[in-house]
Amino acid sequence: MSVELVEVVRSGVRECVHRGSVVILGAGGEPELALGTVHLPIFPRSTNKPLQAVTLLRHGFDPVDDAELAIATASHFGEPDQIALVRRLLDRYGFDEDQLGCPPDLPFDERARAEVLAGHDRASASRRIYMNCSGKHAAMLATCVINGWPLTDYLDPAHPLQQAVTATVADLTGEPETELGIDGCGLPIVPVALVNLARAYARLVTAEPGTPERRVADAIRAHPRVISGTDGPDLLTMSTTPGLLCKIGADGVHAGALPDGRAFAYKIDDGHDRARMPLTQAILQRMGVEWTDAHAELAAQPVLGGGGRVGVIRTIPGALAPG
Repeated sequence: MSVELVEVVRSGVRECVHRGSVVILGAGGEPELALGTVHLPIFPRSTNKPLQAVTLLRHGFDPVDDAELAIATASHFGEPDQIALVRRLLDRYGFDEDQLGCPPDLPFDERARAEVLAGHDRASASRRIYMNCSGKHAAMLATCVINGWPLTDYLDPAHPLQQAVTATVADLTGEPETELGIDGCGLPIVPVALVNLARAYARLVTAEPGTPERRVADAIRAHPRVISGTDGPDLLTMSTTPGLLCKIGADGVHAGALPDGRAFAYKIDDGHDRARMPLTQAILQRMGVEWTDAHAELAAQPVLGGGGRVGVIRTIPGALAPG
């Protein structure tokens, strides 16, 4: 059963509450806090991307730099520099963007989306390369070429690449094999319990330098804007907490780990993004991260009314206290 975690207070009145589940692990992997349903599998959505990227490195993917590895893990905003990284990867292997298996979309970033739409309607402006998972799909195509695997059906759960992803996720999480789902970008998604998702992130940051796990962690931490975008949650969170690795997922999922292996994962039941930043900052504070004004600002998101601040979105006081 989930618990109350985040509240929205407008003009002094409690407007609504977001429920969910949270796990925090100590540096030795032991749960220091477990609230709600943390041992049953959920669909981690894009928090699985770093684990998928480990698969690609284990099977020969050879990015030219850390930025290219970062875009392979990204839920990017479709900003020009991010699209340029995806395009560079596609061009190096001779791919056309229509070979990407993700659906066409518009950039998530407002400015980039407006520039794309200028003079076009949505249907003609939408492209696969703008979809937030396009970097991962481009890297998967590259990995298929490297291994001589078929390109046209790489989204199929029976494809060698997806079987390799499933095996890697099982290795990193310790999650028993279970039935797969289909993610928003069309790829298979492996269900993982929050406690095992947190353990996987701890493995990434504590792995030996140069290993696939550590390369992925280091690339994300070196390029937090590449994996998200301007003012993206992961960019803001990693910028305020040096050394942190974290990655959001759709439907209110977030996971992360500090360099010493302390880790967290959570799921907001209703998937609402407004609960994300306050909860993530409160978790970091509960984990003992040095608290700064930047953390405090992210922890209390404004509620606006008539163009002014009339309330706050915040973690419920005491919600993360030991039970």
